[in-house]
Amino acid sequence: MEGFYLEIIIVLSLLAIGDLIVGVSNDAVNFLNSALGSKVFNYKSIMIFASAGIALGALFSSGMMEVARKGIFNPEAFFFDEIIYIFLAVMITDILLLDFFNTLGMPTSTTVSIVFELLGAAVVLAVIKIYANNESLTDIDTYINTSKAVQIILGILLSVFIAFTIGALVQTVSRILLSYNFDSKPLYINAIFGAISAAAIVNFIVIKGLKGTDFANTSYDLLNGNTLNSFLENQYVLVTIAIAVLLFIILYTLMRLIQLDVYKFIIGLGTFSLALAFAGNDLVNFIGVPIAAYQSYLAWVSSGVEASLFNMSVLSAKVPTPTVFLFASGLIMIVTLWFSAKAKRVVQTSLDLSDQNQIKERFRPNYLSRQLVRFFSNGHALVVSITPSGINNYIKKSMATDRFYTLNNKNLPAFDKLRASINLVVASVLIAIATSLKLPLSTTYVTFMVAMGTSLADRAWGTDSAVYRVAGVVNVIVGWFFTALSAFVVCGLITSIIYFGGNWAILSILVLVVLIIGRNFLSKTDLDSKISSTFNLNDKNKSLENTIVESGENIMGIFEYTLEIYEQLIEGLAADKYRKLNEVRQKSKVLQNDLEELRGSSFYFIKTLESENIKPVHSYINLLGVLHDLTEDIQYLTKISYQHSYNNHRKISELQHEELLAVLSQLKSVYRVSQEAFARKDKMMGSKEFKSLMDQKEPSLNLIQEEIQKQIIRTREVETSVKNTAMYFNLLLRTKDLITHKFEIIEEYAVMTATGKD
Repeated sequence: MEGFYLEIIIVLSLLAIGDLIVGVSNDAVNFLNSALGSKVFNYKSIMIFASAGIALGALFSSGMMEVARKGIFNPEAFFFDEIIYIFLAVMITDILLLDFFNTLGMPTSTTVSIVFELLGAAVVLAVIKIYANNESLTDIDTYINTSKAVQIILGILLSVFIAFTIGALVQTVSRILLSYNFDSKPLYINAIFGAISAAAIVNFIVIKGLKGTDFANTSYDLLNGNTLNSFLENQYVLVTIAIAVLLFIILYTLMRLIQLDVYKFIIGLGTFSLALAFAGNDLVNFIGVPIAAYQSYLAWVSSGVEASLFNMSVLSAKVPTPTVFLFASGLIMIVTLWFSAKAKRVVQTSLDLSDQNQIKERFRPNYLSRQLVRFFSNGHALVVSITPSGINNYIKKSMATDRFYTLNNKNLPAFDKLRASINLVVASVLIAIATSLKLPLSTTYVTFMVAMGTSLADRAWGTDSAVYRVAGVVNVIVGWFFTALSAFVVCGLITSIIYFGGNWAILSILVLVVLIIGRNFLSKTDLDSKISSTFNLNDKNKSLENTIVESGENIMGIFEYTLEIYEQLIEGLAADKYRKLNEVRQKSKVLQNDLEELRGSSFYFIKTLESENIKPVHSYINLLGVLHDLTEDIQYLTKISYQHSYNNHRKISELQHEELLAVLSQLKSVYRVSQEAFARKDKMMGSKEFKSLMDQKEPSLNLIQEEIQKQIIRTREVETSVKNTAMYFNLLLRTKDLITHKFEIIEEYAVMTATGKD
């Protein structure tokens, strides 16, 4: 059996590598959010700061995570073979769960996932042992550390509320005192802010990043034989004040001599510190369980006792993690950080929810988000009404910004340097305090909720975006609790399967894991990567000439995209493949979302138009209206086609297929002629290409009428399917609307080009 368990240890090592990769992809949001959002550094520099923090944190890691050894379950109540099953189930569940959330682009807590996986596996195995030993369920305390589990659950709830509230309060006070013109404040004010912030981050590095390391527990002659930890505990206030004063002197001097940007310095230092703390502590979320399994295996092998009889009380002792494991883990984390596309997706979710600009919102409003926004809006109005007007005016002046935000301008930061600094400082302080008090805390929850709190305080959630942003935050929080529940249930289920199924169950589950991870990596249905935006939204130089050219490109993009969708729709109906039709339906939704983004830019088009000529604005607004009608046509067509196939109704006949192909051929002809006409740009109206294009309108509509007439005759003579007939008539009639709207778009654009000469 020794060879069998050795194979499991090898599998756990491979799972640890995979878990490191998916874990870093998820937790990158913790330390990249502020630097990426503020754009004070280029991407390469940010990665260098984070990589340095991870490297140092990995080498100074606090060693084996106690929760993996004895924090959730009582190891002396289990035998070696049972412990190995628990650890294997935990790693399998963790890699599946984190990959799932990364694919969705949703940040979750690696700490919470590992804790509830351990709890789920241990509870299931404890119940099995209780029934096998004819014990009572009340004896579960013998196996499970229930007080620790309750403490962690309470920590989750409290961390979400506290982080959001304190983030909002600190950001409000900072913005009122420093305003958006913080760069123009006297040097000593910015130096004081920088010194306090940097001192908090330095304390965070020491408490959270280094406290549990061998380095911090070694005695030093310089400290009169005390360890660094004991010295800090005895002289904490004095050391903090000394660090703050020293940093004030250094920062003030550098600001005068070399014009140091103190906010940029804080962001760089904060990014480094959070990355260090992540590697120094959260690293064990990924390798703690495999290393505990490895050390359990070594203890069992040396004992000479059977696996089912070897008691695991050995896990109660603290054993340091070999440095080579820490070094290898840190290297994997750094490589993943640089190359993981999923890490960028998870970070983008947090940035979208805290962005100060008008952006394309990722989340749809729901009942809860609407009620929350309405409640807090009414509460804010009440507070304003009872606050003296002088204070209200001062706050309004401090919150005022002369920046003009534009739609989808990729060059603008999501938020300014002050908010980025507050995000890092508040998160650092909260995590450091919780760590010093030995309170369970998720760094993901804290950093995310601090960012959301500062966003609210900074009025990034305005009347046009609040319901969307709040809905996003609610979705993320619900996802966190789903993490805990699913980790508990799934890991418990996998544990029971492994326990009763043995070797074949383990092999089957591992194969399933590889297939799922591989499918997610190679998935062809990820619309975010598969379908690029249909529109070209240019935020620079909004001259009429550029707008006309841009609009023409957008129209041709829509024509091409709708033609592609229509062709795939016909193929799906002919083959009766509802999955293909569902994919086409999703594409039509992407098209409609893109159009909503374009319609949202009409405000900025009008606002920034350089020309005094407003005649083409009418055509532009009309153009957007007809484009909206066109996207509704294509979405309706895909919807009825999908529902027809999904409900297993009779597929279209060969004659109907041929007729639809004839319609498709006509649409392709219209598209080809459109390309020639749109190439004329500002000389489109009256050109021979435009006349040739408009000559296509009547034949196209007549063709639809002919196909409708044919179906009427078939219905009277040979047709027997009610559902097929109804669907086909709807398909032809809506296709007629589609063609009509295409020509209306062409005519409106021609008018726009004719009236839009500067």
